[in-house]
Amino acid sequence: MDIFLTVLLTALLAAPLGLLIARLYAAPASRFTAGLLRLCGVNAALGMNWRQYSAALLGTNAVLAVAAYLVLVTQGALPLNPDHIGAMRWDTALHTAASFITNTNQQHYSGQSGLSYLSQLIAIVTLQFVTPAAGMAALFAVLRGLRGQVNVGNYYLDVTRALGTLLPASLLLAVLLTSQGVPSTFSGAKTATLLQPQQVEGQAVTTQTVTTQTIPVGPVAAMVAIKQLGTNGGGWYGPNSSTPLENPTPLSNLASMVSLILFPVSLVIASGVFLNRRRFGAALLGVMTVTSVALTTGAVLAERQPNAALLGLAAPGGNMEGKEVRLGTDATALWASLTTQTSNGSVNGMHDSLNPLGGLVPQLGMFLNDVYGGIGVGMINMLVFVILTVFIAGLMVGRTPELFGRKIEVREIKLASLLILLQPALVLGFTAVTLAAPALTGNSNPGFHGLSQVLYEYNSAYANNGSGFEGLGDNTPWWNVTCAAVLILARFLPILAPLAIAGLLATKKAAPETSGTLRVDTPVFAGMLLGVMVLLQLLNFAPALVLGPVAEQLSLTQPAGAGTPAAAAPATVPATPLAPLTGAAR
Repeated sequence: MDIFLTVLLTALLAAPLGLLIARLYAAPASRFTAGLLRLCGVNAALGMNWRQYSAALLGTNAVLAVAAYLVLVTQGALPLNPDHIGAMRWDTALHTAASFITNTNQQHYSGQSGLSYLSQLIAIVTLQFVTPAAGMAALFAVLRGLRGQVNVGNYYLDVTRALGTLLPASLLLAVLLTSQGVPSTFSGAKTATLLQPQQVEGQAVTTQTVTTQTIPVGPVAAMVAIKQLGTNGGGWYGPNSSTPLENPTPLSNLASMVSLILFPVSLVIASGVFLNRRRFGAALLGVMTVTSVALTTGAVLAERQPNAALLGLAAPGGNMEGKEVRLGTDATALWASLTTQTSNGSVNGMHDSLNPLGGLVPQLGMFLNDVYGGIGVGMINMLVFVILTVFIAGLMVGRTPELFGRKIEVREIKLASLLILLQPALVLGFTAVTLAAPALTGNSNPGFHGLSQVLYEYNSAYANNGSGFEGLGDNTPWWNVTCAAVLILARFLPILAPLAIAGLLATKKAAPETSGTLRVDTPVFAGMLLGVMVLLQLLNFAPALVLGPVAEQLSLTQPAGAGTPAAAAPATVPATPLAPLTGAAR
C-alpha cells in the first residue's frame, strides 16, 4: 500500500508542478521579482553567458559557505541557544559547511546535540533552500544552451524563481507535519517523566534509577519539510526520520516519501516542456522510472528475506534489524531506494542494517546518480549520459553525432568523459587510501561489510546524497576533510562542465533535422541510453561491489540442517577501534 500510494500521489502532483515550473522559467520576470532583485542591486533583465553564470553560482555559494562555517564555529556565543551547545570543532564545521552548501547534508554530528537553533536555521535550513534552488537554476541554464541561447539566463533571477516554488511547498508540508505532531517551537528541551523507571549502571559500577528523560525539541517541522522537498536529507535528530519526533505517523511517512521525489520527477517533465520536446522528456522519464522500479523491487525483496544473523533466534519474517516496527520492511526498503535515487539521503531506517543485497541497492542508486537525482543536478547528469549515448550511436552508424541539430565534437566529449571518470577516481581512490590505513578507517565491521561502510560514505558524498552506513566513526579530521573535498568537487564540477558544454553547443549553427538524424525521443534511443548508463557504471564499480555486498551475501550460506548461518571467512579488511559515535545515524 505504501508503494502504491507513493507512486499514485507522485504521478498526480508531478505533472502539474512540472508544467508550472516550465512556464515560470519561460516567462519574463514579474514586476515584483524584478523590483525585489533591483533592491539587491541586480538587473533581472541582464542576461549572462555560461562563464558569467558559472561565476555568479560559484561566488554566491562561496560567500554562503564561509558564513555558515563562521556561524558553526561561534554558535556557543550566539543567541537562540537555549540548551547552551558549544562551538563546533573546526574540521566538523568544515565538513558541515561543505555538506550543506552542496545540497548533500551528510552529517558527522547529531543535530539535536551538535547545533543551536540559530545554527539550524542560518547554517542549515537557509542552505537547504538556496542549494536546491541553485541546482534548479543551473538546469534551466543548461537547457537554454541546448536550445541554442548563448544568453543562458540570469542566475539571480533563476534562483529567485526556484525559491518561489520551494518556499510555498515547504510551508504547506511543514504545517502538515506540525499537525501530525512534529515539534515546531523555539523553547528548550523538555523533561518527561518515564512511565516505568529504568535501572542503569553508573560510572562506579553502581546502579542508578532513572525516572525522567530529556527530549530535545525545536523548529523541527520547518527543517524536515525542506529537507524532503529540497532533496537535502539530513535530520534534526541523529536517528533522522526513523524517530517519531521527525516522522510520527503513517501520514507523515507517506508525505515525506512523496516529497523526496516530487521535485526531481517534476523537473524531468518541466525539461521536456521547456525544450518543446515533450517526447524527449517522456523518454528520459521512462528510463528513470524503469531503473527506479528495478532498484525498488530489489530493495523490497531483499528486505523481505530474514536476517541471516537471527535465523532460528527470532520469529519468521523479513529483516527487522534497524527498522521501526511501526513502519515495517516494505516502507523502509521503499524509502531507502527512493532516497538514494535522488540526492535526498534522509532515512526512516538504518541502511547499515539492511541485508547485503538490500544495501547494494542504495549503492547502485548513488553510483548512477541520475535516477531522478537531486533537484536540477539529476537531470543535468542524465543529459551528460545523453550526450555520451549520442556520441556512441553516431560512431556506430558513421555519422557526426548531433544533439538537437548541433554537432557534438571533441571539446564536448572530453568534458563529458572527464565527468564520468571523476566519480570512480574520487570514490574508489579515497576508499582505497582509507582502507589501506586502518588507523584512519574507523569502521565497526571486519571483512566485506567493513569495505561497504567506507565505500558507501564516499559514494554518498560524491552523489550529494548524505545517507550512510553508520557504525562508521566518521567524525574525525581525516573523514571530515576528505569528505569535504569530495563534496565540493562532486557538486560543482558536474554543474560547471555541463554548463560549458551547453554554452559551446549554443554557439554552433543548428542543422535541420532529416530522415538520417538520430532521434533522441524514441524507445530505441531510450533503451540504448539505459544500456550505456548501466554498462559504464558497472565497468567502473562492479569490482568494488563484488568485494563488498555481493561477497557478504555469498558468505552468508546456510549449512544443511544448521540453525544458524555459517561464519563468514575472515577477510583482509580489518576493523578498527571506533571513536565515539557522534555522527547522525543515517
